[in-house]
Amino acid sequence: MSVYLHDIPLNEAQARLQSALEAVDLWRVLGVEELPLDEHILGRVLAEPVWAKISSPHYHASAMDGFAVCAIDTESAMPTSPVAIPTAVFTDGEIRTTYIDTGDPLPLWANAVIPIEKVEPLAENGQPASDSRQPHSIRIRAAVTPWSHVRPLGEDMVATQLVLPAGHTLRPVDLGAIAGCGHHTVKVARKPKVAILPTGTELKPIGEPVASGDIIEYNSLVLAAQVNGWGGEAARWSITPDNFEGIRSRVAEAAQSADLILLNAGSSAGSEDFSAGVVESLGELLVHGVAVRPGHPVILGMVARPRTADREQEDTVSHLSSVVPIIGVPGYPVSAALTGEIFVEPLIAQWLGRPSAQPYEIEANLTRKITSPGGDDDYVRVAVGRVGEKTLAAPVARGAGVITSLVQADGIVIIPRGSQGLPAGEKVKVRLYRSTAEIERTILAIGSHDITLDVIAQFLAARGRRLASANVGSLGGLVALRRGEAHLAGSHLLDPESGEYNLSYIRQYLPETPVRVVALVGREQGLLVPRGNPKGIQSLGDLRNPEVRFVNRQRGAGTRVLLDYHLGKIGLVPEAINGYHQEEFTHLSVAAAIASGRADCGLGIAAAAQALQLDFVPLFQERYDLVVPEVYAESDLLAPLWVLLEDLSFKSMVAGLPGYDIGVMGKLVAKVK
Repeated sequence: MSVYLHDIPLNEAQARLQSALEAVDLWRVLGVEELPLDEHILGRVLAEPVWAKISSPHYHASAMDGFAVCAIDTESAMPTSPVAIPTAVFTDGEIRTTYIDTGDPLPLWANAVIPIEKVEPLAENGQPASDSRQPHSIRIRAAVTPWSHVRPLGEDMVATQLVLPAGHTLRPVDLGAIAGCGHHTVKVARKPKVAILPTGTELKPIGEPVASGDIIEYNSLVLAAQVNGWGGEAARWSITPDNFEGIRSRVAEAAQSADLILLNAGSSAGSEDFSAGVVESLGELLVHGVAVRPGHPVILGMVARPRTADREQEDTVSHLSSVVPIIGVPGYPVSAALTGEIFVEPLIAQWLGRPSAQPYEIEANLTRKITSPGGDDDYVRVAVGRVGEKTLAAPVARGAGVITSLVQADGIVIIPRGSQGLPAGEKVKVRLYRSTAEIERTILAIGSHDITLDVIAQFLAARGRRLASANVGSLGGLVALRRGEAHLAGSHLLDPESGEYNLSYIRQYLPETPVRVVALVGREQGLLVPRGNPKGIQSLGDLRNPEVRFVNRQRGAGTRVLLDYHLGKIGLVPEAINGYHQEEFTHLSVAAAIASGRADCGLGIAAAAQALQLDFVPLFQERYDLVVPEVYAESDLLAPLWVLLEDLSFKSMVAGLPGYDIGVMGKLVAKVK
C-alpha cells in the first residue's frame, strides 16, 4: 500500500474521489424518473426544468363575486351622484352588466368586476331587489378602473415560461405550480441507492441484550437517516463479523445493485485493515486516512460491480456503471456521522443534480481555549447562545465516541489544518445545526454540573426555551459570568471560613457584576461505591488505604472544593490518596468510572449513584445555587425559568430524585452588587 494514501488533506481526498468518479462518468445525475404528480414526490429533485404548458389562469377570470362591467360605464359614478347600470339585454344584443362568481371567465365585452358588496341591486321599480344576483339593474357610487378585481390571463404563469429549474428540490407549493401550468407528471432525478454495511464482531443489533464488550450497532441507523434525509435511498444490511472473506463477500453482493457502499468498520483492532484490504481486493483504494478529526481512518475507493448469472437481474441493473464507489466509515459514532456530512452528502447532491447543502453560518466568540492537532482539519462541536450583544460558542465534549456531543451541539467550528488551536475569545464561524430563532431563545448555562439541569431543560423545552449547558465547574462558571459568556451559572462553592456557599467567591470573581443568587436545591454529597461496597469504604478517612482507587472532580469544581475542605479537617493530604489527580467533569462521569471498574469510589451526589446502580455512603449536605447577573434576571428570556421553579410538577420530579431537598428551591439567597 502506497504511503501517500495515508492521512492526506481533506480537499485532496475529495478531489481524488471526484476524479475517480469523473473517469467512469459517475460525476453526474445518475438517472431520470418520470413520476405522477402527487404528494409522494415531495422532496424529490427535478432532473429537468419545468416549463409552463398553459398559462395560469388560461383565461381572464373574476377575482371576486360581483358584476362584470365595462369600466367606462362607471366613470361618472360618485357617492352623491350614483349610476345605475341595467342587466337587461339591449335591442342590439349588447349587455351592460351581469353577475359573475369568483373564478368565472370574464365576458368578452367586460374589463372589470365590481364586488357584490359595492353595488345596490335594484328591482324593475327601482326598489332594492330581492335577488341580489339577478337584479333588473345595479346602482354604484364609485367608478372602477379597467381590470379591477380581475385575474388576467397569465397573471400567475404564462405558457412557455420557466416555472422551476432543474436541480430544484420540490416543496408543497411547487407541486401546485406544476399542476397549475398544465403538467400531470414530472421528471425527477433517480434516488441513489446506498448500501450500509456494519461490520464488527463486538456489534449487537438494536434491542438485543448487551454484555461487557458488546456495542449496540446504531451507526447504520444514523447513516441511513442521513442518506434518506439528503434524498438517497438507504438499505441497512445486517451486521457482518470481523472476517475478511465474509466482509469481502458482503461488499461484492452489495455492489451488484448499489450506487454507493458505506462500509462501517467496528471499533475492534484490525477492523480498519479489513476494510482497506477488502477494497483493494475488489477494486482500487483511493484514500486510506484523511487528515480530519474526528474521522481520521476514512477510506475511499472504487470496487468492481460483479456480473450476475441471473439474466433478469442483469437487465434490471444494466443501467448501472461497471464500478461502485465505496467509503470506509470509521466505527466511532461522531466520526461516522461527520463522515456522512463531509463525503456522502456532497456525493448524493451531485448525483441528484442539486447544490450541496450549505449550512447557515454565524460568527461567534469562543468561550474557552481550544487545542487542535496541527496536521488536521478539526471539526469542533459547540453549543451556541446569545448573551447580551455577544454570540458565544462553547465547546462541548470532543470524544469521537460521544454521540451526545452531536445531539447537544448547535453547530460546528472548523479549525483548519496548520493551526494549533484557538484562544478563548477568538471570533470563529459556526456552521449551525439549529435555526437562529432557536439560538435566540437559548439560555446558556456554564458552571457546575447537576442532574437537575437536565430536568430543567426538559421542562423549559415545553415553555419555548432551550437550556444549553457546559460543565466547567463552579469556579469556571463564575469566570464565564465575569466574561459575559453565560446567562447563569450553577455553583456550590463552600467557603471554609464562613460555612456559606458561593457568596465570598462571587465577591472575589465578580466584583463588578451585580448578580442574583437563587437557591435551586439542597443535595446530599457522599462516596459513590460499587454495589455491596466490597472494600468497606465508610468515610474519607478510608482513602488513606492505597488499595482504594479514588476518582476526583476537576480543579475548580464545587465538589473538589468540598472534598479539599473536609480532607483538611481530617489532616489527609491529597498526595496520600490513590487517584486524587484522576479527574472527571460530571457526577455521572465519576459514577461511570466506578461502575466500569476504573475506580473504587468518588465523591458525588446520590442521584448519580442511583443512575448507574451504585451504592452511596452519605457524608455532607450542601446547597446548589443559580448565580444570575441582574441584567438577565429580569429578562424575557429567563422569565419561564422563574415560573418553572414554582411549578408543582417540576418540584415533584426533582423531589423524586435521591438525595435532593426542594425546600430551598426558588428562594432568593442574596443580591450581590
